Amino acid sequence: MNTPYIPNISHIIGALSIYDLESTVGKELWKYDPNNEKDREKIIISYILKDLMYLSYRHRFVLISALRDALDNPEFDFSKPFESDYDEYITMAWNETEIANPRGFFADIYRLANEVWKDDLQKASLEDQSTW
Repeated sequence: MNTPYIPNISHIIGALSIYDLESTVGKELWKYDPNNEKDREKIIISYILKDLMYLSYRHRFVLISALRDALDNPEFDFSKPFESDYDEYITMAWNETEIANPRGFFADIYRLANEVWKDDLQKASLEDQSTW
């Protein structure tokens, strides 16, 4: 509990890792096209943001702040989090070659998180983060 939380952009899309869940979660996710605007919104709200609700509002604030910083960095490689890593038992529903615009995908996550979690993010922003 006293360990500092270090946000990692790849954690945001952890719900898209389907290792050993191909026949259940994988089948659900594969009904959607991550490059289609409406499908992407469904994926983000129903899977990604819902999956991150176990985090406290403060953790979500820090994670979304890290995402904002990454989006502000034109050199950040947003395709990397979509890579499967079989040595770490990570199989992504769609790999980095199937996402037409990885930066746009994460930008949509940022936009929707700010809408869905608006109150929690606002609450965290008003607190003194140095006391966390």
